[in-house]
Amino acid sequence: MTQCPAPGQDAIDAALAALYPGRQPRRVGFPPGGALACCVAYPAAGHWHYISYGLSELHEAGPEEDPEFSGWGFELTLRVRRGDEAEAPGWPFEIVHHLARQVNTRLLLLEPGHRLDLRRPITGHPTLPDAPPTGLTAFTLVADPELGELATPNGKVLFLQAVGVTAAEQARMRAGGTAAVLAELAGDNPLLVTDPARAPGPPGVA
Repeated sequence: MTQCPAPGQDAIDAALAALYPGRQPRRVGFPPGGALACCVAYPAAGHWHYISYGLSELHEAGPEEDPEFSGWGFELTLRVRRGDEAEAPGWPFEIVHHLARQVNTRLLLLEPGHRLDLRRPITGHPTLPDAPPTGLTAFTLVADPELGELATPNGKVLFLQAVGVTAAEQARMRAGGTAAVLAELAGDNPLLVTDPARAPGPPGVA
């Protein structure tokens, strides 16, 4: 059986292969017709790097598509602090898929600087079985510092990284701007890796 051409997917694959030569990601697929085709997670320095496939146009774009942008014009990424686990945890795959569903159902054209307030632990705790408790309850979005923007045969794709923040940090962003808070977080964390343990969950939450 001949596979359908997937120039958008091939372009993302090539960008990730260049960033992580010789490394094999964990790949989780989603049901057909969902918000994403799949999400992958690469082992990186001190963290896991999750990248979505499906908010951009993975296959050949139709004539009605805007040639400047591929699909929504972005894919989502998430960097999660890595412990001694041998395999990328499952909960971030579900969180990335949840954010992608929000894009599709609420028609959210996301950009750097936007914030997504989940009003609950960003890990999905306690609903997701392997999700750790955390006091991080919102995401702010930045251009992924390593992937940036990619030119594909279907148009541009910006990799938008979700960065976990607390309610207090989100309030500071509203009051004084997102950039100052992100600069503070990046001081000792230049890749803005999300660490659920940075803000422990409320007392009594296990």
